[in-house]
Amino acid sequence: MSEQIDNSDSQEEKDSQEQKEEVKAEQQKVNEQKEAIKKDAKGLWLSGTKFLHELLDFRQDTDREKTIELIKADIPFKGATAWILICSIFVASIGLNANSIPVVIGAMLISPLMGPILGIGMSIAINDIDTLRKSLINFGVMIALSIITAYFFFWAFPLKEESSELLARTRPDIRDVLIAFFGGAALIIAKTKKGTIASVIFGVAIATALMPPLCTVGFGLAIGKYDYALGAMYLFTINTIFIALATFLVLKLLRFPMLRYANSIRRKRIAQLASFIAILAMVPAGVTFWHVWQTSNLEGDIRNYIKDEITANDNLYLYKHTYDLEERVLRLYFSGEIPDATDSDLRKELASYKYINDFKLNIDGNKARGLDQVSKAYDRAIVEIERMEIKNKKLNQEIDSLNSQVVRLKSQLVSYDKKKLTSLPFNNIAKDAKIRFSGLKSIGFGKVLQSDFIKVDTVAVIFPKWKSTIPDSVKVIENIKLKGWIKSELKVNELIIQE
Repeated sequence: MSEQIDNSDSQEEKDSQEQKEEVKAEQQKVNEQKEAIKKDAKGLWLSGTKFLHELLDFRQDTDREKTIELIKADIPFKGATAWILICSIFVASIGLNANSIPVVIGAMLISPLMGPILGIGMSIAINDIDTLRKSLINFGVMIALSIITAYFFFWAFPLKEESSELLARTRPDIRDVLIAFFGGAALIIAKTKKGTIASVIFGVAIATALMPPLCTVGFGLAIGKYDYALGAMYLFTINTIFIALATFLVLKLLRFPMLRYANSIRRKRIAQLASFIAILAMVPAGVTFWHVWQTSNLEGDIRNYIKDEITANDNLYLYKHTYDLEERVLRLYFSGEIPDATDSDLRKELASYKYINDFKLNIDGNKARGLDQVSKAYDRAIVEIERMEIKNKKLNQEIDSLNSQVVRLKSQLVSYDKKKLTSLPFNNIAKDAKIRFSGLKSIGFGKVLQSDFIKVDTVAVIFPKWKSTIPDSVKVIENIKLKGWIKSELKVNELIIQE
């Protein structure tokens, strides 16, 4: 009995040991699978990282010495470059005046505006104070020449319409800042690449942000609206700053070598000056970006509020709205009375807009104004109807008068034809014909209507009868003579002989 118990215990221990080994083997297999998955994931991550690095890294394609050389070569602004700028400004001004985007783009393709601005950004990035001085001088010449050209065009050109393309450059928004920054970044990245990239890329990148504002400055000065000129100049300034900032950041990212000077004190002073200028450029750029961002958000919320809460309501007629971003006031002018419930809803909905929820809402609308406008519109319609009726009556009178004249002229024409027919010296012609043409037995005369299916004419016709003894060949000759003689006697251009 005890032996059976011992054997049973031994078998249980053996089974338990086998189960433990199986569990351990399973656990080891799971751990190996986890390690394999981790290894695959790590390999995938490394492969993806390597792919993205190769895709986005452009430092290997950078030609630093060639880039600096090319930028310095584009800084001088004289000779052919100046004339190209003048022509491109003329083309851009015409395009803005005509509200034609394709013409403005065409001007951008030939614009040489990139040199001095790239020089400013590069000189600050590599601590080159001489290049910075040259860039600033040429940049000033570029601005002056562009504004003078645009001013001359708009001053001399007779059409001075305030097109939407011009007005769009008088007030910058966040999109203009982004265009300037990313356009400048694309420009300098393309400029630093080894090999050849079409130069039009550079021109378009800069001209997109700079040419239209400069033309608008000249337009504002030419028509005497200096707020337009100031707004466009402000846009031009922030675009210039962000283009130069993008150039500075890209060159720093690419680790362009700093310029070294033999004089350590001068080198330190120039480095400090360059750093100060860089910071000075970044601070207003940041402030401007924040200000434009906030303004864009406020104006976007105002547009959405009017669109969603007012325009979408068929019971409301908003004929004007104004706003003051500094005072944070929105004024709405309605035609018709605004009920208290609607007034309350409009104020409540305003609070749900993130950027204008603290605006003061002034609602101006009353029943008297609505009735007054309807009455005025009705009066204008009545006056217009009366004017049209008077005009219609005059036209009918003129038509009746013309019809009377046509009837009278037709009558005169018929009587004239009869008078002309009866007044012909037929008796004398008949007697003379008998003497001149002995073979003539009788002669008749009349007028018939003749048509070539295009027009109808009255033609003179003679009816000669010859004696039967006269041969046909002689009749032909005699008819020709008779026709010529009667034409001269009657003084007609056309005569028909009908036997």
